[in-house]
Parts: sequence; C-alpha cells; structure tokens
Amino acid sequence: GLEGMKHMDSSIVPGIYDPALADDDIRVNTEDAYRSVRRLVRDDGLFVGISSGAALEGCLEVARRLPAHRPAMIVTLFPDSAERYLGERFWDDPRLEPGG
Repeated sequence: GLEGMKHMDSSIVPGIYDPALADDDIRVNTEDAYRSVRRLVRDDGLFVGISSGAALEGCLEVARRLPAHRPAMIVTLFPDSAERYLGERFWDDPRLEPGG
C-alpha cells in the first residue's frame, strides 16, 4: 500500500470523521500513484510524494466521471514531497513509466 495511506476497510475511523460529508470514496492503487508521481516530477517539475500521486489519480477519476459538455474545475492539494521517497525502487521500475 501507500506510505502514509490507510487500508480503509480495516482502519480505525477517527471520531471526528463524518462519512455523510464525503461526496465519494475513490480508491487508488499504489502503482497508479507511483506513475503519477513520476509524471509530476518529470513533466511538471513538481517534486511530490506518493500521497500526492494518489491525490492526482483521484482528481483524474473525478474528471473521467464528469459530463464532457460541462465545464468544471477540480482542485486538489499535494500533501507531501518526494524527499522521503528517494530510496524507493519505483523511480527505476520501467513498468511504472508514466503513460504505461
């Protein structure tokens, strides 16, 4: 799984969380988050971490669900940097090449 991310099906839900406030629950697999991190670093010069890659993947899923004829703006925050992930193997894995 993703560093810092929870396995939502088995995690303890904090008392302050109100599921009625969430519009959706979008699950992102680890490999897609890795690809997004590599794409953001390579194409956009954004040195972000894996949670940020997952946030981008969630935004892309929201965009895919929107009607094509309606303009929309999707906003996200990139919550981490790639600094703590420099030793990870996903940087060199050709299977995780962006667009692959």
